[in-house]
Amino acid sequence: MAEEKQEHQTTEDKDQEEVITEVLDADDQDQSEESDSHDTESNSLESEVEQLKQERDDMQQRVLRIQAEFDNFKKRSQKEKEQERKYKSEDFVKELLPALDNFERALQVEVTDETKSFVDGVSMVYNQIKEALKSQGVEEIESVGQPFDPNIHHAVMQVEDKEADSETVTEELQKGYYLKDRVIRPAMVKVNK
Repeated sequence: MAEEKQEHQTTEDKDQEEVITEVLDADDQDQSEESDSHDTESNSLESEVEQLKQERDDMQQRVLRIQAEFDNFKKRSQKEKEQERKYKSEDFVKELLPALDNFERALQVEVTDETKSFVDGVSMVYNQIKEALKSQGVEEIESVGQPFDPNIHHAVMQVEDKEADSETVTEELQKGYYLKDRVIRPAMVKVNK
């Protein structure tokens, strides 16, 4: 009997050891699964953080680009306004130039005692108009004796003059004008070959 009790005790001890081992194995497995779960969750969070950082960087770049575009727009608008103010009288001056040409033709008539006072009056009006245009930035283009420049001269004839240099303006048929730094009408000229 004592042997049976001892055998029974040994069997019970073995059973208890097996149960303890199973519990410990189950605990290890649970901890391993929890660790894997934490690793997976940690990796997922790190990935989400990286994605959010990338989105933030993209947004900052977009904001910077939009801000630069807006600054460029402001500068462009300011420049256009300045140009508009600078050349606001261009259309008016272009319409007035033919009248100025007619005044010049009228002043080329032969002055006699009978027409002297009339020519003087026309001359005064002509000079007033020229001064008003000058105050707006209108200037005559100097042509005669100058090298031909297609940007400011409109050649309508070519002549052969051995005394004048080649490609030089020999005669002005119609005056040309600048408005500030812009040519509003090129001078019509004769050019030496």
